[in-house]
Amino acid sequence: MSHDLHHRAVVADAHNDLLMAVAARPPKRWGAFFRERWLPQLREGGIDIQVLPVFIDDQYRPEGALRQTLRMIECAHVLAEANADQVALCLNGDDIDATLAEGKIALFLALESAPGIDASVELFPTLFRLGVRIASIAHWGRTPLADGSREDATGSRLTVPGVEALREMERLGMLFDVSHLGASGVAHVLELATRPLIATHSCARALRDHHRNLTDDQIRGVAATGGVVCVNFVPDFLTDDQAKVSPDRIVDHIEHIVSVAGIDHVGLGSDFVREVMHDVTPPCCESLDDEDPIFDFPGIEGPAGMPLVTEALVRRGLPEADVLKILGGNMRQLMAKHMG
Repeated sequence: MSHDLHHRAVVADAHNDLLMAVAARPPKRWGAFFRERWLPQLREGGIDIQVLPVFIDDQYRPEGALRQTLRMIECAHVLAEANADQVALCLNGDDIDATLAEGKIALFLALESAPGIDASVELFPTLFRLGVRIASIAHWGRTPLADGSREDATGSRLTVPGVEALREMERLGMLFDVSHLGASGVAHVLELATRPLIATHSCARALRDHHRNLTDDQIRGVAATGGVVCVNFVPDFLTDDQAKVSPDRIVDHIEHIVSVAGIDHVGLGSDFVREVMHDVTPPCCESLDDEDPIFDFPGIEGPAGMPLVTEALVRRGLPEADVLKILGGNMRQLMAKHMG
């Protein structure tokens, strides 16, 4: 039953760093590497909508951040063009509908912390023209726009350019992503936002007290804008007990967010990083520290394991209509109505 439901559903993943692994290859290999390594996993997992974050490793910051941002965006365009029979890089809801109707996977570009922009907010329109439709403005630490969640002790809100970035993204029709943003920054964004927000890969802090997770008040705030909180699969954000890592723990976080925000405001943001971290070249994989443990997640190491989440949702007894919303219905609606 769950297998049939999964493959009837529109399954959306709001965060998979696979673009890092593809871009680490020589440009002439981008299209083929995606087709050989990642496309089979996406198909096996029944993924219909895949957000591709543009994450810039430390070795490119600060001087090379914009260059690497553009390189990764170009990589996304190249892999989409080389696999046009299977995927399409989409810009809006009409593109989603057309792509899914042809049986293809809809790809979307997102900026993660936007280090290539720095404080030059005037570059957001440029990147929008290149296809970027989602962006966050901080990662673990401090940026010219805001502080990340590991800097919560500072209590800092968005900087002046950070506020300008939010306004510019709203004007363009680019979804503002609060994942990784510090607590005071999230509060500031919730005060200012006039359009729906998204948390592309965040869990519930009530179930796992980690600075990367959202409090109930933050979850309610995102929902109040009409936005969606997409649950992260990284084990360390789900639980502090490796023995409890299972698809059911993902469902625990989903059910908690539903209880706080309602069924229309939850989705999936896998953050599959294990394969990517071991696949890209150093110093990325050498720079992992105790704050970024990569636990084993048997069966859900990558996109092919996504049906196990559906199986766990069905086993928990959620109605089919609710499962369809969680798997991708809510994300599809948000992207169709408020993007581009």
